[in-house]
Amino acid sequence: MNKVWLVTGASSGFGRAIAEAALAAGDVVVGAARRTEGLDDLVATRPDQMETLRLDVTDTGAAEAAVRDVVARHGRIDVLVNNAGRTHVGAFEETTERELRDLFDLHVFGPAALTRAVLPFMRERRSGAIVQMSSMGGQMSFAGFSAYSGTKFALEGLSEGLADEVAEYGVKVLIVEPGAFRTALFDTSRAGVSADSGVYAKVSATRGAVDGGDGVQPGDPAKAAALILAALDAEVTPLHLPLGDDAVDAVLGHLDQVRGDIAAWEKRTRATVFDA
Repeated sequence: MNKVWLVTGASSGFGRAIAEAALAAGDVVVGAARRTEGLDDLVATRPDQMETLRLDVTDTGAAEAAVRDVVARHGRIDVLVNNAGRTHVGAFEETTERELRDLFDLHVFGPAALTRAVLPFMRERRSGAIVQMSSMGGQMSFAGFSAYSGTKFALEGLSEGLADEVAEYGVKVLIVEPGAFRTALFDTSRAGVSADSGVYAKVSATRGAVDGGDGVQPGDPAKAAALILAALDAEVTPLHLPLGDDAVDAVLGHLDQVRGDIAAWEKRTRATVFDA
């Protein structure tokens, strides 16, 4: 049976690529976005499969109504893709509380509200999948990306616990961790940027990399979307799916670093129990 997808941030980037891949597979896609005009061409060419939903995921009060509307029209949601997001560059010290809260609203509280809204329907049917579009920055971080990675770390922590809770109901959770893909993430008109004091040279270098990176990223979103669909269809769906050479290398390198830190202090950390 063909699937029903609800994809946020569907008008561009990974959201659009996932929507196109699902449509090509014969599935039904409800593409959610703040501005749905970017999906008009898909609606026009596939009117029986493609619908749009105007939704700002930071409006968490709208999540339940949006999900109920899709279920009322299609009977179910088989796959929720929490994709809406943007990047943000700034030193930890220079990132304001407002900037940080806005990022958490977009990357954590919005996806959490949609996930809560869809889970009762998936549990009832004992099937479904939640796709959380994270980042390699959800596993590791570096200068300039502390705020962005903080939100993705939070999303991944929520998702790991969620996966353990819903497995018995036949619901899958897939955390996708892309590296640099040719999406609009580095588009300077969309990227969030904190004020730059010039104090942190490494952050300035990161700003330069982002400013010059738009349109030349090595990753192909269409290939990423195809792999996401394959992972969901696999008998054993991975919990974590890094995408691209840079993501795989960064995540594995970070795991090696963590293992090294633990090993160097293991004897002393194990000795912190009460004496017998």
